[in-house]
Amino acid sequence: MDPTKKTARLAGLLYLASSIPGFFALLYVPTKLAVAPGDAAAKADRLRASESLLRLGIGAELLGTILFIFVALVLYRLFKPVSEGPALAMLVLILLSVPISFLDVLTEIAALEFAGAGSGARYLSVFDAHQRDALAYFAFHQHYLGIVVAEIFWGLWLFPFGICVVRSRFIPRFLGIFLMVAGCGWVAKALSELAVPQYADAVDRVARILTPLELPIIFWLLIWGAKPQPTAASPSRPEESAQN
Repeated sequence: MDPTKKTARLAGLLYLASSIPGFFALLYVPTKLAVAPGDAAAKADRLRASESLLRLGIGAELLGTILFIFVALVLYRLFKPVSEGPALAMLVLILLSVPISFLDVLTEIAALEFAGAGSGARYLSVFDAHQRDALAYFAFHQHYLGIVVAEIFWGLWLFPFGICVVRSRFIPRFLGIFLMVAGCGWVAKALSELAVPQYADAVDRVARILTPLELPIIFWLLIWGAKPQPTAASPSRPEESAQN
């Protein structure tokens, strides 16, 4: 198999493999733990009742983040010969999100501790039940905000990624454009949440349309890989040219 095609398919496989636990941890688990906004007691009750689910989500979040490190490295190897500058920018931007994601998991663990589902129930007894519920709600909300911060980098890396795809000639250019449009969605969603929350809902409705445009590149890489590149013909020897 052509080395470029093989590398592209490996990137697609890792991309998909990292997305599955990410979907479970960042979409499915929060949905199952959702309560009415501001209801700290209900949130703490839900955390205590769903401790195993949340811990499974924590493991899935860590696994997805680790796998995505390898996605970035393989994509860098794929696109470095095409355009080294954007390939390096792509690698750096996505790796910047990794420590944010790792540290953000601590807030979920803290939420379990405050809810009384962890090992810290004894030393947290200085707080009454209502205070611990409020702290559990606060910690879990901080996890959500940490994800929002990471989303800035999840969007920014798609711009150099898209440039690499457009310049590559072995992946359709429209997929690169899709990536940059998806990047706009991620960045706009995150910045609206943090800077202008009064507009966050309106921006989120648009972002829900734009961010899925990141998905086609995963399946293209996994199924089709990359178009094999023709090997440049070696120049003819002087004696051969003289004979002709």
